[in-house]
Amino acid sequence: MPNNDRDAVITGIGIASCLGTGVEAHWAALTDPAGFKPVVDSDSFAPAMVHPIAALDLDKQIPKRGDQRQMEAWQRIGVFAAGLALDSAGIKGNADLLGKMGMIVAAGGGERDYAVDEAILSGLPKAADQGAYLNEHLLSDVRPTLFLAQLSNLLAGNISIVHGVVGWSRTFMGEEACGADAVRIACARIAAGQGDLTLVGGSYNAQRPDVVLHYEMGGASAAPPFAGIWARQAQGGGLVLGSLGCFLVIESRAHAQARGATILAKIASVRTDRCRREPGQATHNAFTQFHAMAQHLDQDTCAVISGASGLAAPTQEEAVWLEELGLPVRAVATALGHCLEPTFPASLALAALAVRHGKLFNPLDPAETVMDRPLRQALVTGWGHWRGEALALVTAP
Repeated sequence: MPNNDRDAVITGIGIASCLGTGVEAHWAALTDPAGFKPVVDSDSFAPAMVHPIAALDLDKQIPKRGDQRQMEAWQRIGVFAAGLALDSAGIKGNADLLGKMGMIVAAGGGERDYAVDEAILSGLPKAADQGAYLNEHLLSDVRPTLFLAQLSNLLAGNISIVHGVVGWSRTFMGEEACGADAVRIACARIAAGQGDLTLVGGSYNAQRPDVVLHYEMGGASAAPPFAGIWARQAQGGGLVLGSLGCFLVIESRAHAQARGATILAKIASVRTDRCRREPGQATHNAFTQFHAMAQHLDQDTCAVISGASGLAAPTQEEAVWLEELGLPVRAVATALGHCLEPTFPASLALAALAVRHGKLFNPLDPAETVMDRPLRQALVTGWGHWRGEALALVTAP
């Protein structure tokens, strides 16, 4: 595919997960000569497992302690990752660039009042009229100010306050699909000449009793012991959530070249869609997306970075589709956990790192094979655990 000035290119990556902080820590963990070693906490929320966030030196990216205190964990993770991305792109502290930089944040809500939740859940089974009980206690016990403090756009606000990104901003909600659409819209704006520089990403805190309970009650959590995404299917599948923050600096090629930025990778194409997940519908969407970008694909230098969640039905359907493609695959949720909103940006980040290094990282699961030939392209999948299908093609610059 020929390059042009309106190409959407990645010039900065900020990522923090269970594997560490920054791209170097992640690449080292993924390419360890001794093989990949998962980082899993099986005790704190037993029987559920989580991939815990690595220790963050918050002072390096959020220097004011007052700012740190007024944020909850999901916001601190996100603001920290955004700072890493700005550092990576050489934009940190550049008021001129930050003043025109746009921002698209993919995020859910924040923490809950665990004491109130516990009291309501304990009293609900004993209530004579459960509907009336819920209405009464939700109206009287839940603090409106707590809700206002958890709004997803507070992450964008805190990034603006701490890092000075003040060009424009959008905040998307909608689990995995919103992270994919955030990237798609950033790339579309660049292609249309509606912007040159965007910070895109999100954060997720999996180490919360409420989200662990949510997926446990829905029967969506993976049963111990821990297994990789593909091996887990023999145990019935399921999610192992991961705490993660990931932001990408995406800009036009012309803008990046004009400021002398290092281009890490190009987002050659990105497509999103959704369906009701009736049998075969997600596969149909995936094939439609694939055929739209297949002309740019080099089968000999391409691999798949899969965002498969581990939940049985969508993961097994994606596995069948991937087998038909016949490309080497890495399911990144084995390493990072499933991280909802920032899952797709994180998969893009690992794809860009692999393309930048010209090689695919270690297998993460016994079902994954070594890729000995050079890597110049990566297909990034993003099938949500419930809704949403996305596909992107990341190529060498």
